[in-house]
Amino acid sequence: QLQASGGGSVQAGDSLRLSCVASVRTFTKYHVAWFRRAPGKERKFVAVISWTGTNTDYVDSVKDRFTISRDNAKNTVYLQMDSLKPEDTAIYYCALDSSTMSRAVNNYEYWGQGTQVTVSS
Repeated sequence: QLQASGGGSVQAGDSLRLSCVASVRTFTKYHVAWFRRAPGKERKFVAVISWTGTNTDYVDSVKDRFTISRDNAKNTVYLQMDSLKPEDTAIYYCALDSSTMSRAVNNYEYWGQGTQVTVSS
């Protein structure tokens, strides 16, 4: 029900924009988050946006570099990633939560399949 795309292999300092298209009945009832899993590590929170799009939250390591946004008319959430660093290398997942803007993996009800982002120095 969630299709993430936009990943790729880039150099440090480059930009990528990830997209997440949701095939759900009422997209606007969901907060949408991005998580990432680096090689050999657990899945971790990156950013979340409220169902209205007015509230956002970011992990400190991506603040001022990443921007989450949504287009409810297209059932799509974006993650604009600028000034990419090698430590941003991970599989990026989008997820939906109908209750809270949480940073906890277990709160999320629906998950996409992930898109690989690789940043080389």
